[in-house]
Amino acid sequence: LQGIITAYKSGITLQGNTTSLGRWDYSGSFFFSISAITTIGYGNLSPSTAVGRIFCIMFALFGIPLNLVLLNEIGQLMLLGVQHCACCLEEVFHWQNKASFLMKTCALVTGLLLFLLLPPLLFSDKEGWSYEEGFYYSFITLSTIGFGDYVIGMNPDRTYPNWYKNVISLWILFGMAWLALVIKFCINLLE
Repeated sequence: LQGIITAYKSGITLQGNTTSLGRWDYSGSFFFSISAITTIGYGNLSPSTAVGRIFCIMFALFGIPLNLVLLNEIGQLMLLGVQHCACCLEEVFHWQNKASFLMKTCALVTGLLLFLLLPPLLFSDKEGWSYEEGFYYSFITLSTIGFGDYVIGMNPDRTYPNWYKNVISLWILFGMAWLALVIKFCINLLE
């Protein structure tokens, strides 16, 4: 039993008469990299050797600041897009404050759909989770809390498409940028 637990912790899962190393394949490694540099840290994957741990430390030392710069740039691009649309509406319809409010509302609703309300449907399909569990995973992930009680692509009884973890990794990056804008907006309101 101890051998099975050790094998599982190192990324080996049994699927019938075959063994899958899917946790450390390309998409699994990419997902691990994203969870490390975003500081989500689900706790389901970790380096098991001294060299791997040292590499992970070095990767995080450079990756976390670079990720913060990337998230800031993505957030600024999203904000510029909203402001550009608001300016266009002001010019076309001669609205002053209404255009800005309308665009901020549209950006909030679009972000809610793309990052919090629609992804749980994908998680329900691919993971077998309820909508509530998928919504919970979405928020816990994008807020970087990352408890690790729900992690995508870890059920050995399910087969996942090759694109799944890569798309979720990109969703995490853009979703974190969007949620950071929402939190910044809330902070501005509170101040």
